[in-house]
Amino acid sequence: MDLDDPDAQLYINGLDGTNGRYAHPPLQLRTLGQRLLDQPPPDQDPALRARDRRDAGRASRIAELDRSRAAKQQALEHARDQRPPDPEAIATLTRELDALDHALLHRQHRGVREGIDPTDLAQTGWGVIVPARSDPARTHAIIEALTPLLELRTAQAGPRFRMVQGLEAGYRLGESKSSFLRRNGASSAGAADPDVMPYYLLLLGNPEQIPYAFQYQLDVQYAVGRLWFATIDEYANYANNVVDAELRGRPRSRTLALFGARSPDDPLTDRSTRLLVEPLHQALANTRPGWRTDAFIGEQASRAQLTALLGGDQTPALLLTAGHGMMFPPDHPRQRAHQGALVCSDWPGPRRWTKPIPERFYLAGEHLDPAANLACMMLFCFACHSAGTPRHDAFLHRARGTPPRPLASTAFVAGLPTALLGRPRGALAVVGHVDRTWVHSFSSAEGSRARSQIATFQSTFERLLDGQPVGHALDYFNARYAELATELSAQLDDEFKRPDLRELATLWSASSDARGYVVLGDPAVRLSFEGETTLPTGLGEGPEQRPLVGAEERHPPVLAPPPLSTVRPDEQSADTTAPSPPPPAVRPDEISEVDWEQTPASVRQLVELLRAEIYRLSRARDRFD
Repeated sequence: MDLDDPDAQLYINGLDGTNGRYAHPPLQLRTLGQRLLDQPPPDQDPALRARDRRDAGRASRIAELDRSRAAKQQALEHARDQRPPDPEAIATLTRELDALDHALLHRQHRGVREGIDPTDLAQTGWGVIVPARSDPARTHAIIEALTPLLELRTAQAGPRFRMVQGLEAGYRLGESKSSFLRRNGASSAGAADPDVMPYYLLLLGNPEQIPYAFQYQLDVQYAVGRLWFATIDEYANYANNVVDAELRGRPRSRTLALFGARSPDDPLTDRSTRLLVEPLHQALANTRPGWRTDAFIGEQASRAQLTALLGGDQTPALLLTAGHGMMFPPDHPRQRAHQGALVCSDWPGPRRWTKPIPERFYLAGEHLDPAANLACMMLFCFACHSAGTPRHDAFLHRARGTPPRPLASTAFVAGLPTALLGRPRGALAVVGHVDRTWVHSFSSAEGSRARSQIATFQSTFERLLDGQPVGHALDYFNARYAELATELSAQLDDEFKRPDLRELATLWSASSDARGYVVLGDPAVRLSFEGETTLPTGLGEGPEQRPLVGAEERHPPVLAPPPLSTVRPDEQSADTTAPSPPPPAVRPDEISEVDWEQTPASVRQLVELLRAEIYRLSRARDRFD
């Protein structure tokens, strides 16, 4: 079919494992656009408009600062060329140039408020969000298993460390992101304020307890990640893996790998390879001379090769994969374990293979080598359901009056990322998609007129390669989502102009795609490299210090969680196994006597515990294995 035809079809990522066909039949752009017009206008989250306005204003200020900096730089060079030079003028211009550099640094693209360095947890804060109603025993066991990670983040974030839990603060099933933030004293729109709610937030719960929709809406303002495992041991493994990577691990070399599956007669994998993997490889290879950048494309993108890249002898620090994700009907025996598994070039393509897809064509979590070493690496997947699957189809392209199509009996996290993150020597983070993916996330138009648009991917990878936290790196996708969603809403709301159906469909698919990328793992983790020290901000050094915690050293939990579903922090019942009450807490200088008198006793003790823990941790470091 000629893809340049006005009625060109939009191919959607995903293969049906039961019959070998596309999981979603191709759609004509015109048909998709017409169905969007037939739907009610989207109820756009105010945070999206606020984010779009903020980013536009920041871009204007950055451009103005750039012009000022260029003028100051020219003036400084002129002053240095003067004979004799004027030391006072040079010093003044240098200070002014430094001030402009500082202003530019703190106005770069980010979701946190102005003046906050998004790479410093002491400024951004770090927190955990727990479902308000959850099994108390399991929640306590999970938090205890995560003790090494919680202690590390407490030391780094200091007073801006927060456990958002219990009936009063934890996430309540069914509430919106806006309601959750307002209930916790934070603004539901605008930049994140770490003094109210930490910028880095880790969701502890499966997507039935904390839905994916809440995650990607919260992610517009905050850097959000999620952890969910079937067993407590997997939580403990992940916590130790992060602590080992940041404090005691052996970082990987500066290696980046790009894996582009491509099969004959398949327009989607041809386009994802040609317009995403190849240009991204070229761009990063040219801008990162100190890195080894490898591309495995077409026949090289086999399942055997992917196995070598995921825990084998070719494991890089950062891996991008692009290709189809596997899909199965609800309640299919392979759905939970294999949904979102990565299809490789072993698949012969839609014309040559018209029967159920065998496992040898794709890589799922249970296919990983038990001895795989994934320590200190990250994975970024362009593939449908590579991060997880919601219960219902979230997209609006169905015909009017048609109910949402069920995707699964219950929402779940994909098997491959949980297998990568929850094992000893596991990965630090996986970025994937919670529904289908669309080629309009990296290209425009259709067919031979399509052009590569990889700025969002490239900018995200640049941040990751610079060692910035993964949640902050993904902020480019959040900004793209806000911008496209705002534009889409404006076109649908315009009563005096009927939008072009193809343009409308393109806007919608690109916006939906950007929305669906999520982080699995701690959003504050970052790549570390050989020859670099990953000592966290705020931790001191000295001859009498020791490593904080690792696989061989465990401490009691930073916070001993109450039964989250039944007890408020200031209403805890007696526990015969609890230790004796600590002595009265000392009022911090930052809190007035009046406010301190009104503070519940349990909260005072918590403040004292945190202060003591932070002090202990700040004195607990001087050498690493």
